[in-house]
Amino acid sequence: MSHQPQRKIAATYMRGGTSKGVFFKLDDLPPEAQVAGPERDAILLRVIGSPDPYGKHTDGMGGATSSTSKTVILAQSDRPEHDVDYLFGQVAIDKPFIDWSGNCGNLTAAVGAFAIENGLVAAERIPGNGFCTVRIWQANIGKTILAQVPITDGQVQETGDFELDGVTFPAAEVAVTFADPAEGALFPTGNRTDVLEVPESLVSGGRLTVTLINAGIPTVFARAEDLGYTGTELQEAINGDPAALERFEQLRAYGAQKMGLIRELSEAASRAHTPKIAFVAGPASYDAASGKRIEASEIDLNVRALSMGKLHHAMMGTAAVAIAVAAAIPGTLVNDAAGGGERDSVRFGHPSGTLKVGAEVAEVDGQWQASSVTMSRSARVLMEGRVRIPR
Repeated sequence: MSHQPQRKIAATYMRGGTSKGVFFKLDDLPPEAQVAGPERDAILLRVIGSPDPYGKHTDGMGGATSSTSKTVILAQSDRPEHDVDYLFGQVAIDKPFIDWSGNCGNLTAAVGAFAIENGLVAAERIPGNGFCTVRIWQANIGKTILAQVPITDGQVQETGDFELDGVTFPAAEVAVTFADPAEGALFPTGNRTDVLEVPESLVSGGRLTVTLINAGIPTVFARAEDLGYTGTELQEAINGDPAALERFEQLRAYGAQKMGLIRELSEAASRAHTPKIAFVAGPASYDAASGKRIEASEIDLNVRALSMGKLHHAMMGTAAVAIAVAAAIPGTLVNDAAGGGERDSVRFGHPSGTLKVGAEVAEVDGQWQASSVTMSRSARVLMEGRVRIPR
């Protein structure tokens, strides 16, 4: 019996923030995958190893979690004042589906390094030593992101002593700024809090107070206490409870409908990456997943967020943008949990530790606007060469 050899595709496996994924240059992909469509999705699904009914990604490059089931396609940008176009695909684990509806803020930290090392940034813009500001066009959401990539002797510096909770080893710090992070109206309903009318089987009384915000990524925030939680939960407390996961997914669907992202609740399954759903609580001490003690005095509030149907082990970068903006605006549930008042930065607790993010917001003609959000991440090349997939 004759069998065709595997197809080889140039690729780089990278960690960015608390996520990792497979990175491709657009023109390194097979011709049929250089344009959006089912052929591209089929190739990328096979690279990751999805769908996998065993939930392991044994026969692919994925890690069988929302943080590690990711693909990135990069190309030199033809937009003025931009260096690279960045397209992100969140790959489902157990379904033949890639969600292109949002960004990955964590992997954004790796985009700059990849772009520099793969010739997507003009040589004259790269200093011999210092920082290279890589101007990124985030194609999924149509936004500009700036990544400050450290350079030593003309090369990307990946090693350093910057520690990021949720990542085991230190690396070089990469400051990432999300410019104008709102998608359309910052508050899609015009309100800083709304009430979702939901079945009483989901929430006692059938009414859940939420903050719905479009910043970084569309996000639904609820109070931990309204859902029967403390806000200090770790992954096993949620992910080990199928009923809890189903409840969060249903609440996420109601939030998506209220935000105008879907018309029918059933449509939420086709955009599992957005919106995110999260719950917040005031500062309280807890032991992080690593065993590190997080004291209430170290943080302004606690936040737990779900991604692709599971509680995230740390915090999605895009959700951190939403947290920063919501925390800066009085009257949101996030701001209330942080103690209220005006602020330009916030440090929050998540399952793996803490994260500080800063936001610049202003009220203009009665409407809140966000001009930028900045946070520090790190990134590193894990492997580069060619990924192989069956034809």
